[in-house]
Amino acid sequence: MKLGTVTYNLAKDWDIEAIIQKLSANGFEGVELRTTHAHGVELSLTAAQRAEVRRRFQDSPITLVGLGGTYEYHSSDPAVLRANIEGTKQYARLAADVGASGIKVRPNNVEDDKGIPREQTFEQIGRAFDECAAFAADYGVEVRMEVHGHVTQEPANFRQIMQHVGHPNARVCWNCNAPDVGEDGSIKSNFDALSDRISLVHMRDLYWPDYPWKELMVLLQGINYQGFCLAEIPETAEPERIMGYYRALFDAYNEIAQLRRA
Repeated sequence: MKLGTVTYNLAKDWDIEAIIQKLSANGFEGVELRTTHAHGVELSLTAAQRAEVRRRFQDSPITLVGLGGTYEYHSSDPAVLRANIEGTKQYARLAADVGASGIKVRPNNVEDDKGIPREQTFEQIGRAFDECAAFAADYGVEVRMEVHGHVTQEPANFRQIMQHVGHPNARVCWNCNAPDVGEDGSIKSNFDALSDRISLVHMRDLYWPDYPWKELMVLLQGINYQGFCLAEIPETAEPERIMGYYRALFDAYNEIAQLRRA
C-alpha cells in the first residue's frame, strides 16, 4: 500500500510545485487533486496546459492518483442529472490528458423532501455511475465512487446503489466513515461487501479512537490491496510536521497489521 493525500483540505492552497515538493519531502507518494483548489487542474485547461501538468508529475516522484470531482447523480431534475453525467465524462477526459489514473465522484443526497422513494434514487445513482464508468473505460480512467453523503454513506444504502452497477470500471473509494463500524466495533462485514470494487481509500485523522484503523489495514492486506491510501485531513499551520506524524502512524498500523496476519 502507498500513502498519499487529497488536496482537501490539507493542501488546498498549494500549487503543483508546492504539492510535489512538500509531499516528496515528507514521504508521501501520491495525490488526488480536488477541484476548485489552488493547483488549478480544471476543465478549463488548454491542451498545452494539460500536457504540462502531465509532464510535471511524470518528472517527479509523486503519482497523480486521481482528480477529485464533485459530480453527483441524485437530482430528480433530468437536466441537472444529465449535466452531472456529461461533466463526469469531460472530467474523465481531463484525467486522461493530465495522466491521472482515475476520477472521484460521489453520491451525496436523496430527495426525501420531494417524496421520491430512496430506492428510486439509489437506482438512478447506480445507473448514472455505470454509464460514466463505461465511458471513462475507453480513456483508461477509473471512475471511483466515494462512499459519501449523510444517507448514501450508510453501508446498506450504498450497497443498494451498487446493485445497479455492472461495469467493471465502476470502482469504489472506501471513505472510513463512522457508519462503517458495526455494533461489534468491526468494519469487516461492510468492507467485505464492497471489497471486490475498492481501488482507492480515503483516510481521516488516524488518531480517531472510534475507527478500527488496524483492522482496516488487516482487511486491505487481506485483499492484497496495493493502491493508495490518501489522507483527507484538515489544513494546519504545520502541514509538514503533521505529515511526518501521519506517515509514521500509517507505517506503524501497517506493520501491526502484518504481524496480526502472520
